[in-house]
Amino acid sequence: MCALTEATAAKTLAPEMHRQHLIDPEICIRCNTCEETCPVKAITHDARNYVVDPAKCESCMACIAPCPTGAIDNWRLVPPAETYAVEAQLTWDVLPSEKSVEAEAGGAATPAPEPLIPAAKVAPRAPTAGPGASVRPWSASEPRVKVYTHRAPAIATVVGNYRVTADSSESDTRHIVLDFGATPFPVLEGQSIGIVPPGSDALGRPHHPRQYSIASPRDGERAGYNNISITVKRVTADHDGHPVRGVCSNYLCDLKRGETVRVIGPFGETFLMPNHVPSHLLMICTGTGSAPMRAMTERRRRRRGQEAAGKLLLFFGARTQEELPYFGPLMNLPKDFIDINLAFSRAPGGPKRYVQDLMRERAPEIAELLRDDETYIYVCGLRGMEAGVLEALNGIATSSGLAWEPLADRLRAQGRLQFETY
Repeated sequence: MCALTEATAAKTLAPEMHRQHLIDPEICIRCNTCEETCPVKAITHDARNYVVDPAKCESCMACIAPCPTGAIDNWRLVPPAETYAVEAQLTWDVLPSEKSVEAEAGGAATPAPEPLIPAAKVAPRAPTAGPGASVRPWSASEPRVKVYTHRAPAIATVVGNYRVTADSSESDTRHIVLDFGATPFPVLEGQSIGIVPPGSDALGRPHHPRQYSIASPRDGERAGYNNISITVKRVTADHDGHPVRGVCSNYLCDLKRGETVRVIGPFGETFLMPNHVPSHLLMICTGTGSAPMRAMTERRRRRRGQEAAGKLLLFFGARTQEELPYFGPLMNLPKDFIDINLAFSRAPGGPKRYVQDLMRERAPEIAELLRDDETYIYVCGLRGMEAGVLEALNGIATSSGLAWEPLADRLRAQGRLQFETY
């Protein structure tokens, strides 16, 4: 082989480039998951954007899988001296376009090659890096994601807005049905959408989208129609109990039939139900975390009658029966179709019972499911429930002679232990 001359090499070889990790401000819903996940504290935010500090980021990829929208999975090749500073990223409304790579000898610009992670940093994420899987179940359908952005959202019409908690409850939770008409909006059970509320924040900037899990199956809230449903709780107080009016939740809860909303997404590539009929679903949720469980249950109900259908075991928690969404419809589901266990933590005159308490009471049934390779576990609700659920699963497995850590690693690797918490 002939050696390249210096002149030829100068025109052929691109200068050394840095692969910079960036967050797409158009897709980011400001949920703070990435900042909480980053082990080196490279992610920060202000009232406008979440950004990655190039001086701290080690491209460890720990933040990629937990991001619900994929906004975190963006990269640009830039000369090391021209990396985008944190201060610049905080001003962005959109990501910068891909840069070109100029030959050192003044050759024509060529498109930047597909960026690659340095070989030293391609180690796969350990199964124990997070509570849930970073892959979807093997038989789940291929999801469509980010079809619509807030620069080009889908427009949906409200065709239903129903309260699904008791009128006597302080918790105003709504089942809202959105129709897309002739606009295609493909979704799968377990995915979510972003709603862009109208108006601006205190600094005059348009409101960021808020994310809501889809509560209907893939063929529509009404079978065969191009519509979906979401479960929305009106926010009137923050986590510390201080009065606050949730921008998007109140907007949605007040919508009337015939009004329109801007929708982006769909989002979600892993928290998806398996398609093969023999699969068992162990579903654990609280409050509006019931939305994806409702979607999966309804999908399975519409397919009922197929031979060898797997089991459905649901653990659903709320403060009281009156605050539990969909209580009436849940009670009407056939007992031989789904095994429902309800936990109330503030029931008058009763003890505090959480989903993990009921799980321990049903330890033999759960242990049997943990031994079955057809079992898929889904957890959705407030992030604070993660530790209690994992502790309960660990205890049930251990007391049944199962080594939990290797079992949990296998469940994650096979997409059979899924968490969607907020």
